[in-house]
Amino acid sequence: MTDFVPPHIPPQMRPLGLLGSLRAMRSNVLTIIPGIAYTQPIVTGTTGPGRWHMVQSPEAMKRVFLDNHANYPKSEAMLRMLRPAVGASLFTAEGAQWRWQRRAIAPVFTARNVTALAPMMTGTAERASTRLAAGSGPVGIVGQMLSATFDVICEVALSGRDHFDADLYAEAITRYFLTIGRVSLLDFLEAPAWLPRPGEFTGRQSVRTMHRMVAQAIEARRARPAQPDAAPDDLLDYMLRAEDPETGRRMTAQDLLHNMQFFIVAGHETTALALSWALLMLAHSPDIQQAAHAEARAVLGARAATAADLSALPLTEAILDETMRLYPPVGFLARNVLRPDMLHEREIRPGDALFLNIWSLHRHRDLWPAPDAFDPGHFSAEARANRDRYAHLPFGAGPRVCVGANFAMMQAQIILATLLARFRFHPAGALPVPVMHMTIRPDPDITLRVEPIPDTPEK
Repeated sequence: MTDFVPPHIPPQMRPLGLLGSLRAMRSNVLTIIPGIAYTQPIVTGTTGPGRWHMVQSPEAMKRVFLDNHANYPKSEAMLRMLRPAVGASLFTAEGAQWRWQRRAIAPVFTARNVTALAPMMTGTAERASTRLAAGSGPVGIVGQMLSATFDVICEVALSGRDHFDADLYAEAITRYFLTIGRVSLLDFLEAPAWLPRPGEFTGRQSVRTMHRMVAQAIEARRARPAQPDAAPDDLLDYMLRAEDPETGRRMTAQDLLHNMQFFIVAGHETTALALSWALLMLAHSPDIQQAAHAEARAVLGARAATAADLSALPLTEAILDETMRLYPPVGFLARNVLRPDMLHEREIRPGDALFLNIWSLHRHRDLWPAPDAFDPGHFSAEARANRDRYAHLPFGAGPRVCVGANFAMMQAQIILATLLARFRFHPAGALPVPVMHMTIRPDPDITLRVEPIPDTPEK
C-alpha cells in the first residue's frame, strides 16, 4: 500500500437549504451528500416542499432494487433529464413496455454471445495500444479510453462506425450532460415535467447531433438487402427482428433510435471512465501497477488479451472492481415512492423522494476497511465471499440490473490487461476532482505519462 489518497469529495457537514442544494446539484451532485451518510444506513430530510431519504446500506438497496422494486420507479426528475436523448427505451421504460424490450434485447448479452464478441474487444485493445505508443508527452487518458470503447460498442451495436464522427458524438454527449442532463430549480419545486427547463433549450442541438448519426446508421441497415435466414450480426439486427411473443409488437423507428442511442452512450461512456480512473489509480500506486503488469505479462507476453485469458488475470479484475467501488459509473440514483414502506424502521411515504446513494454505499465506514483507499484486496476471493452482495453495486441489481454488465466487464478487462502488459503509467498532471452529473467524470481530464515496455522478456 502507498500513502496515495484517491480523489474524493469532502463530506457536506452543514444543511444546504433549497438554493444551496440546487447549486450543489448543478455543479456536482456528489457535493450534496452529508457526512452522516458515510456512517448511517439512511438519512432523512426536507428540501423546499419535499421530504427525502438517502439510503446507503445493503439491506435498503436489496429492498429497493429487488424485494419491493415495483414500489420504487425511476424519479420523474431523472426521467425528464433522460427522455430527450433515449425516450421510452429499455433504461427509462416501466412495466410492460420495459419487459418486452428487455426480452428482445437480452439475447445479445448472453454469456455465449458476449464471448463471441471478444475478438472485437481484442482488436480494440490493439488499436488503443497503437495510439498510445504513437503519442509523445503527457496523454489525456479519458479521450483515449472513450475512443477505444466507442470502437467496441459501434461494432457490437452496428457492425461498424461508418456513420459516426466519434469526436463530434463525444462533444454532443458532454454538452447534453451539462444542459438537459442537469437538475433544475423547477425539479426541486416539483414543477410538472411538461414545463420546459432552461437546459432543454440549450441542449437541443446535442440531441439532434446524436440522433442524426444513429438514425443514419439505422437507415443504412434497413436499406441493405434482407437475409431472413441469416443469424443476427449485432444488436441492431436483434432489435430489427425483435417481436413481443404476447402481442406480436415490433420496435418502431423511434424505439430503435432511442434504444440504440442508449446503448451507444451507456455502452462506451461508463467503461471508458472505469478504465480512465483505473489507470489514474495505478499511476499513483506503483507497487500495485507492477504486480498487475507482472500478472498480465506472465499470461499474455506482449500480445493483446482475449476472453480465454481473463480467468488467469484475477488482479486485473480486482483492480476494475475496486475502481468502480471508488468511482461507480453512476453514483446517485433517484426513485419515486408509490406506496408506504419501511426502511431501517423509517417510514417511507408515497410522494417522498428516495435517493440510492451508491457513492456512500461504496465508501461506507461500516462496510469497507480503509474505505477511501485504493486497495484491490477489497476484492480478493476471501473478501468477496464474506461481503454482502448488495454492498457493491456498480451495475445496479435486481430485475433491472444492467443488461450489459458482463459485456462491460469483459471489454474493460481485455483492454486494461493489454495496456498493463505493454505500458507503464506515471502521473503527469494535477489530481482531478470526481464530478457527477449523469456519470462520474474526472475534472480536469486525467493526464498521465505513458512509457512503452520493450517486447523482450524482463529479467
